[in-house]
Amino acid sequence: MTEHSTGAEIVFDAITKSYPGQGSPAVDNLSLTIPRGELVAFVGPSGCGKTTSLKMINRLVEPTSGRILINGEDATAKDPTRLRREIGYVIQGGGLMPHMTVADNIAIVPHLLKWPKSKTAQRVDELLDMIGLDPSVYRERFPRELSGGQQQRVGVARGLAADPPVVLMDEPFGAVDPITRTRLQDELVNIQSDLGKTIVCVTHDIDEAVKLGHRILILQPGARIAQYDTPENILAAPANEFVEDFIGSGSTLKQLSLKRVEEMDLWDPPIARIGEPADEVVARARAAGEETVVVLDDKDRPREWVTLRQVQRHRVLPEPTVELSSVVGARSTLSDAMSAMLVSSHGGAMVTRRGKFIGVLLYDTVNDYVRTLKAEAGDSEK
Repeated sequence: MTEHSTGAEIVFDAITKSYPGQGSPAVDNLSLTIPRGELVAFVGPSGCGKTTSLKMINRLVEPTSGRILINGEDATAKDPTRLRREIGYVIQGGGLMPHMTVADNIAIVPHLLKWPKSKTAQRVDELLDMIGLDPSVYRERFPRELSGGQQQRVGVARGLAADPPVVLMDEPFGAVDPITRTRLQDELVNIQSDLGKTIVCVTHDIDEAVKLGHRILILQPGARIAQYDTPENILAAPANEFVEDFIGSGSTLKQLSLKRVEEMDLWDPPIARIGEPADEVVARARAAGEETVVVLDDKDRPREWVTLRQVQRHRVLPEPTVELSSVVGARSTLSDAMSAMLVSSHGGAMVTRRGKFIGVLLYDTVNDYVRTLKAEAGDSEK
């Protein structure tokens, strides 16, 4: 990996945006600090000014009054073109140039910054690896040859390409299906913890905000702050009725979005490898007192979770033909793990870290945790 710059602090200092002919400002005297290296989610009802506030950071929208400071420097006094090259920007659907290859799309800003070709090519491959797309396969493809989720991944890679301290994301995962969305969110959580960028993400989905954000900014119309705090504090103590209504009921279930899979006890099941003799696998599992095994490939990725009866139909373990849906990342939330378990016939989800299998989260483990949460909630209400 190349040397990465870390995030930058962003300060909104009495920022107002008024549009001609509108009675009240779209953003009215907004002041807040986004700490360096944190992911902050902007949420609120439609028309509350969250996207306008985001776009004032890279001056796609010019503030009417007030200042935005990035690492103490006044962004409103900088050349807008230079400013935008120093800030990553990711939009819904990826926003890729259709006539350019994946590599050229990712390299747009490094190219504008006149990076040497060899450095740019290395960075493109590094980012494709990071977002889980094999560079040798995807480098020369065009956007139309990618799925929606893959296009969105490339959009994230492009936003990170010039290693900016700040990345802005406007509804980045709104246009993809729920399973892909969960995986992209997990990917973003991993990237954020690895690189320590300051990420500002606009979303209309409070569950996404709870999952992604170190802090959540809940806005009322006019971009007035209803509450700005950690997800834990907002769920435990909503500041007012507006916040209560916005986060909705079922706070016990929302607590599942605060807990990461890696914080739970994982089960260590018997392991088998593709191509291994079936009788050896059966003998090993039976010796461990188990009737199922998790099958891994040569890169330690989980490929199948099978019963010994299924294993015995073969002489050697075959290459699985179906893609697993019951796999979650270690940084996934318990809420995501529960969704994955519902499509699994085994009462558990296989857990990976950087794609490699590390254990199984059992349904009973999560269920016990939910019971504890409910008991605690009951106690606090007494």
